[in-house]
Amino acid sequence: MAKYETIIGLEIHLQLKTKSKMFCSCSNDADNQLPNSLVCPICLGHPGTLPTVNQEAIKQALMMSLALNLKINKKSKFDRKNYFYPDLPKGYQISQFDEPLAQNGHLVIEANGQTWSIGIERLHLEEDAGKNIHQNGKTLVDFNRGGTPLAEIVTQPDFKSPAEAKEFLIQLRLIARYLGVSDADMEKGHLRCDANISLRPSGDYDFYPKTEIKNLNSFKAVEKALEFEEKRQAKLWDEGQAPKTTSTRGWDEDKGETVLQRTKEGSADYRYFPEPDLPPLIVDQKLLTEINAQLPELPLAKKDRFVKEYGLEGKDAWVLVYQRKWADYYEKIMSDLRAWLFEVKGVGPDTDRATELWESEKAKLSKAAFAWLTSELFGLLGNNFKMEDLKISAENMAELVKLVYEKKINSSAGQRILKEMFAGTDDDPSNIAERLDLAQIDDDSTLDDLAIKVIMTNPSQVEEYKAGKEAVLKFLVGQFMKESKGKANPQKAEEILKNKLK
Repeated sequence: MAKYETIIGLEIHLQLKTKSKMFCSCSNDADNQLPNSLVCPICLGHPGTLPTVNQEAIKQALMMSLALNLKINKKSKFDRKNYFYPDLPKGYQISQFDEPLAQNGHLVIEANGQTWSIGIERLHLEEDAGKNIHQNGKTLVDFNRGGTPLAEIVTQPDFKSPAEAKEFLIQLRLIARYLGVSDADMEKGHLRCDANISLRPSGDYDFYPKTEIKNLNSFKAVEKALEFEEKRQAKLWDEGQAPKTTSTRGWDEDKGETVLQRTKEGSADYRYFPEPDLPPLIVDQKLLTEINAQLPELPLAKKDRFVKEYGLEGKDAWVLVYQRKWADYYEKIMSDLRAWLFEVKGVGPDTDRATELWESEKAKLSKAAFAWLTSELFGLLGNNFKMEDLKISAENMAELVKLVYEKKINSSAGQRILKEMFAGTDDDPSNIAERLDLAQIDDDSTLDDLAIKVIMTNPSQVEEYKAGKEAVLKFLVGQFMKESKGKANPQKAEEILKNKLK
């Protein structure tokens, strides 16, 4: 049994993908813009200006709340969080304190075949600060990001390891992308995370002062920082010097360690009070019903359906689900293959016979489609490839799978056809196969003649095989494929050779 139990909670800031900022009409697209070019008197906090709430940000935050199984508060309010920092032009941040948009939810996540539920304490809306840029011994401030709408998601302290926290963030990002509410790119600051960690003796149920870790800009950094802090605090406990106060530490990527920044403020230090320029936020049931109807199938549900509907292994289903556009592309391929199967077997799609036929064939077809998509097509893609640039339709990809599945072409021919398709040819796979003379040889007499030729021209290898050296058979099959110009079925070639060498 471990000496100490690790307690971890996360505070996540998710930048919402709205056209304008949270409380003004300035553009919300701050990436690659000239510094301080997306600002106005409202987001700069000039005297006499009045904020107005971005309705699209409310809708996106509600969508994220529903996906996290949170209870929506029909009435919430905005508050002023007061603190001084160079990138906060008003001297306060408009946030939500004691009456957040949503609270008391959970997210079920899955990793390595195991699932567990993480409690979500709350989701509230707030505006982002600007960005400090340190260079040449000076600090410059870019306010473009100031006023960007953020959904802050606070989890319960339910994580027992750094690996769990990392996996939660990966799946949270995936949900945000499925919903279309955020690009959730940590490197660009769309998704930022502060991690709280404390230890306690195993079997103890008390909570001890926590340490908040900041400056975490990647999933790897979250995991590594928590691992470091886990070891640091365990050593303090061993030395009888367990943390007595809550503190904030930064993550130094270069040194691979956390560094003390300050003792942590409490909520009283921020002097919260209701935002006087904004009325309470009222969410009616009609809006919730509309947003609920817009929710797409979420990643874990899609993964489970792929396993059930297509017979994929869980890990293979996740490969597709992690990229929603690839999952949709795969589904189009499978839909085409299913329709083809019923047509070629002369079965109506809504009959009991169709159900039996699909159950008997779906695993083979789905695995074939998965292999051609992930092993062959993905192998042709560069790291910077965009799905929008793919010139191969799902219908043509399905036809390629059919040709190999029906043994009209072999795998080598299929790979050659795929390269032609990837290069942008307008031909479908059948036409390419005919044009390049890649159709598989099915004529038994032709295959027999090829086998005899291989045996006659390789007498020493034939003797070795007959003497018990079975590995030589692979060489003979290779010669068979060479003689057929790659148009024979390798399995059939091996079978014929074995029969003739008995």
